[in-house]
Amino acid sequence: MHGVTDFGVPLSPQHVTAAELLKKRGYQTAAFIGAVILDSNTLAPGLDRGFDFYDNFPAKTETKQRWGRVERRGMEVVAHAETWFDKHRTGPHFVWVHLYDPHDPYEPPPPFSERYKDHLYDGEIAYADSAVAHWVAFLKKAGAYDNAIIVVTGDHGEGLGEHGEETHGLFLYDSTLHVPLILKTPAAAHHGVVIDVQVRTTDILPTILSATGVAAPAELNGESLLPLIEQTNTVQAPNRALFGETDYPLRWGWAPLRALRADNTKLIEAPRPELYDLQADPKELKNLYTSDSASSKAQSMQTEMAKWKAKLPPSNSTAKPGETLPDPKDKIEVQNLLHNAMLASDDNRSSDARQFLEKALQLDPSSPTALRQLGELELAAGDFAKAAVHLKRACELRPDDSTATFELGEALEKSGDWPGARDALESSLKLAPSQMSARLMLGHVYLQLKDAKNAADQFEAALLVDSNNSDGRLGLAEAQIQQSDFAGALPDLEAFTKSDPRNAAALRLLARAYRGLGRGQDAKRIEEQAAAPEKK
Repeated sequence: MHGVTDFGVPLSPQHVTAAELLKKRGYQTAAFIGAVILDSNTLAPGLDRGFDFYDNFPAKTETKQRWGRVERRGMEVVAHAETWFDKHRTGPHFVWVHLYDPHDPYEPPPPFSERYKDHLYDGEIAYADSAVAHWVAFLKKAGAYDNAIIVVTGDHGEGLGEHGEETHGLFLYDSTLHVPLILKTPAAAHHGVVIDVQVRTTDILPTILSATGVAAPAELNGESLLPLIEQTNTVQAPNRALFGETDYPLRWGWAPLRALRADNTKLIEAPRPELYDLQADPKELKNLYTSDSASSKAQSMQTEMAKWKAKLPPSNSTAKPGETLPDPKDKIEVQNLLHNAMLASDDNRSSDARQFLEKALQLDPSSPTALRQLGELELAAGDFAKAAVHLKRACELRPDDSTATFELGEALEKSGDWPGARDALESSLKLAPSQMSARLMLGHVYLQLKDAKNAADQFEAALLVDSNNSDGRLGLAEAQIQQSDFAGALPDLEAFTKSDPRNAAALRLLARAYRGLGRGQDAKRIEEQAAAPEKK
């Protein structure tokens, strides 16, 4: 159990990756990703371990479009992989090609957008299929296909309204849990074999390691699929219990879910537990958990579930002792609105985002996520008073949210509420002391409050992190001048204006330092220099 249950959670070094294992055996390793959520510099730290090349997104981009900024089309991902492969022809390879296209918003390119205009999700799947076909054709042309092991799978499905879930991530029903898995072995061995028994994505790595002769680490929970593939009759194959989990609901303050799927039965651990007979009820519509006839089955599944949960790292649940978080089943409409608001904001459709968030708050007035996102929209729109109202309420509901607390401080600072901004920014820094922007802003707030000593402390702390930060250097100089420490401010101001002689703010501070030291002529000369660029 690797413990990575949300974006930004680092993969612990104690968990070895497929790339690390294969690289030690002489494989050239490369990864090509289709979305920024797998960027190892930001949202997926540690996922690049063992890769000779990991195709991250650019750190900065000028485009506001989705493509190239947060997502790449499948054909572009494949083109990157093919270009790399052309330059690294010799030796064995381990290549991961990640296609993100079958995700909302559903925007397949032509001709798929026309061919599937009434079913755009299907169009994105068809487009992804074409990208896979292009990659396979490339491997054949390169002479690498016949001896290749190719695994094609998905990491989730899409709710498309089943159980009320429009997309994925919140629930553990088969609509999103049941995914395709296609395995091609060398020399077309076992061509056409279909495995009907339950297998898991956790079986993929053990299968690759088994096929390449690499010893599997003991920590892996999966098993190689090769014995199943080589069996002539899989009906008698032993059951492979599947454990599923989602901590995604915790983002909104709702209960995380755990599931166990075994012997055509699924148990979902939730505030209101669920038990389904998947053979009789494949769409999971009839909850048998409270049924007397299923009580013994529920009990045995719970016992098995406890064994799996014992392997998990400590929970990130925000629930207080004795508190039960809301069941995600009761919040699905709110979550759909929050998701739509996120997409609208990402596409710079602020008006649509605002409407989605306001509807979400009508359904759940105590949603800290909706309040924070609405506050962020108002902050960006320049309505600082309204932003402060939403953000203050969000902070009351979720006092450990350092970002919301910082944004509240920013809204209050822009509103001219210096004491309020000071309190919010201090709270934010207590939660996350490394925030450079919060520290600099707090320094300026202290200056407005004529508290030069505390302002200097904040700027000095910021300069310990980045000694060349212009805002920190000028802020510290202002604090020193407010304390009549003109001699202390002078050396860095002279150095600053020497390297940036057209910076009017720095020049005005230098003039004040000279005047405070009684050097009137120098002050007048610098004041004239500061006024010169302003006249142009």
